[in-house]
Amino acid sequence: MNNYIITGKESLGIEFGSTRIKAVLIDENANPIATGSHDWENKLENGIWTYHIDDVWLGLQDAYKCLNNVVFEKYNTKISNLASIGFSAMMHGYLPFDKNDNLLVPFRTWRNTITGDAAAELTKLFHFNIPQRWSIAHLYQAILNNEEHTDKISFITTLAGYVHYMLTGEKVLGIGEASGMFPIDSNANDYDAEMIKKFNSIPAVKSIGIDIKSILPKVLLAGENAGVLTEKGARLIDPTGTLKAGIPLCPPEGDAGSGMVATNAVTVRTGNVSAGTSIFSMIVLDKMLENVYEEIDMVTTPTGKPVAMVHCNNCCTDLDYWVSLFIEFSKISGNKLTKPQIYDMLYNSALDADEDCGGLVSYNYFSGEPVTDTSAGRPLFMRCENSKFNLANFMRAQIYSTMATLKIGMEILEKENVKIDSLTGHGGLFKTKLVGQKLMAGALNAPISVMETAGEGGAWGMAVLAQFAVRGNGMTLEDYLNKNVFANYKSTTVKPDEKDSVGFAKYMELYKKGLIVEKSAISNI
Repeated sequence: MNNYIITGKESLGIEFGSTRIKAVLIDENANPIATGSHDWENKLENGIWTYHIDDVWLGLQDAYKCLNNVVFEKYNTKISNLASIGFSAMMHGYLPFDKNDNLLVPFRTWRNTITGDAAAELTKLFHFNIPQRWSIAHLYQAILNNEEHTDKISFITTLAGYVHYMLTGEKVLGIGEASGMFPIDSNANDYDAEMIKKFNSIPAVKSIGIDIKSILPKVLLAGENAGVLTEKGARLIDPTGTLKAGIPLCPPEGDAGSGMVATNAVTVRTGNVSAGTSIFSMIVLDKMLENVYEEIDMVTTPTGKPVAMVHCNNCCTDLDYWVSLFIEFSKISGNKLTKPQIYDMLYNSALDADEDCGGLVSYNYFSGEPVTDTSAGRPLFMRCENSKFNLANFMRAQIYSTMATLKIGMEILEKENVKIDSLTGHGGLFKTKLVGQKLMAGALNAPISVMETAGEGGAWGMAVLAQFAVRGNGMTLEDYLNKNVFANYKSTTVKPDEKDSVGFAKYMELYKKGLIVEKSAISNI
């Protein structure tokens, strides 16, 4: 049994990721002391990517129960009190409620690419890029489609905002999460007032009597009071009745914000790359970009600093399916290799490949990809008759495919002369030591650091934000992270290998040329 004693001064972070709900408990020094998780998966129903609301609560309870079981096994006690709690989730999407808190339509996730007309109109109106997955694009598309529910809307929020509201009664969001609903004015740290007026003045919006500011959650900065856990909320997390009400909650954030915190990338000219089901880079800017790009989202840090975000819907899903074939073969062959061992073996084989993958190219599109103007997903692997088809080249091509679309977006920031002092990677792509880190460094032609906390990811970052809310003592988030959290954490940095950079550039030439085949597959298959 561990000598550590649970005192109630711990902080808890829970993140609703695309494939897993994860809970991380940290001590007063931000060290992870227990974790729990629950696997779940989005569903394509009636053309909409969604998660059932019942699954939100069943998943939360299971992840918390798993965490509690670990705590009991390690420390011979159950959690009853905590210093603070924080929730994060996949950003964006659409959860509209009526005045009685009834959900008006099934949850529409970030993964949907069904709001093209609305996103294009709002981008033109605001002179500010509104991606398809943003909440305001979903709302306006529903209005354009004359959906019956729109005149009944009393409140719209994101998944993190919904969970927080049900647990506290507070209709609030952290500013980073809010910046994925509606554009933020970083000088005012609130929704952009001019864009609010422009949206409200749209005839179709006026006709149903919506004041967008009144139905959006209140914007809060990291460290601000976001309410406390109610008795009802405590039972939603822990039906056994052990967890006490009254615990402070920090402002709920998106997975982008929790990822920035988890990688200590909240300072100007720092950035991170999150690579899991989706992949995105977040670069903290000293000022807003002057030009508008459909490939670049402008969001914020949890303290309101402007951030250039390149978001791609597809990353590791297709790669994981290919690995699953080898796992299946291993089982039927009688081999007793574990799943992590097979992942490591396959990832490491990519290091022996030709730097350009020998003419192999892969498109990992399980869903539409706005950065490359593809409306749906058709996973596709291609090669010529004289390509060098071997395992090493195949695996490197699969790993390259996870970052190829991101590279297209990052090329825009390069042309804008955006300066980056440090770039930190986290997420599933970096679990196998060195491989994803080395190939990403070559692809982006920039040093990539990975911290020893990377495996805990956004849930740990959210626990840190929860801790900051009650232990910040007037410090800035940047100072708190540098002095209280990351001072003793180690990281490894890999600089780009010129051969990798040249090889990836050749791969990208083929990748860009082959996009016409991907688009043809979408149209014809």
